[in-house]
Amino acid sequence: MMAEKTSSKQQKESKRTQNNRVRNETWHRFKKNKLAVTGLIVLCIFIFAAIFADIIVPYGYDDQDPDRAMLFPNRKFIFGTDHLGRDVFSRLVYGSRYSLMIGFFAVGISVILGTIFGVIAAYYPKLDNIIMRIMDLFMSIPQMLLAICIITSLGPGLFNLMLAVGLSSTPQFARVVRASVLSTKEEEFVEAARAIGGNDLQIIYNHILPNSLAPLIVQATLAMARSIISVSALSFLGFGIEPPKPEWGAMLSAGRSYIRTQWYLTVIPGLAIMAVVYSLNVMGDGLRDCLDPRLKK
Repeated sequence: MMAEKTSSKQQKESKRTQNNRVRNETWHRFKKNKLAVTGLIVLCIFIFAAIFADIIVPYGYDDQDPDRAMLFPNRKFIFGTDHLGRDVFSRLVYGSRYSLMIGFFAVGISVILGTIFGVIAAYYPKLDNIIMRIMDLFMSIPQMLLAICIITSLGPGLFNLMLAVGLSSTPQFARVVRASVLSTKEEEFVEAARAIGGNDLQIIYNHILPNSLAPLIVQATLAMARSIISVSALSFLGFGIEPPKPEWGAMLSAGRSYIRTQWYLTVIPGLAIMAVVYSLNVMGDGLRDCLDPRLKK
């Protein structure tokens, strides 16, 4: 009995050591990609601004003053003011909180649902054809159109916006997870786990999912960039969160009427969207390069 406990403890310790070694190697390879590291730094700056927006900004996102309306960027208002006299910098920083939060939770919904559908489809061949044909049906609908249909049915609101973007991205995750699980479930360690009496849930949770995470992480990083674009587009079209809450797409929409005279009202939030999306894209490329075993050196 004592020997079994000692052996189990040694196995856990060995697995922990191996996981730490893999993480260190992955981080070492990631650091070599200077563009990906730059993207990570830029993203961290936006996340920091979103978390500490209440401390960073000099004004509330809806502090209005008609006397300071339409001021060009200056020392007091570094990004200028809008038609209601609201500080654009303050609204941009608060907007990062909403844009990043919606993108993060939308991807979370996609990851959870896509993983469930993808694992079931790959592990149970009888359900594979049914699930994947449903996913193909949803993928045949343009993602933006599908999101608009969902949010129109559910109504406006922060949660409904996250749900609409998340549901519209689920089929892509289901296909990625399915492909990864199909290759992993044929490995020898899965057969060994099945031979010693492991049930389906144990095998999926302990053996298949941990070894299928690499493509899922890369897909999630790239999908968050697409989610932020989708959220901004929906807000631009009037399907986003309701005013006066700031969101970068809504700021673009509000500033388009003044683009000839107050160009900064559209250029500044547009640059913020571009910076975050580009950062996530180069991070995704960097993660793909360091997690892909074919590219390891």
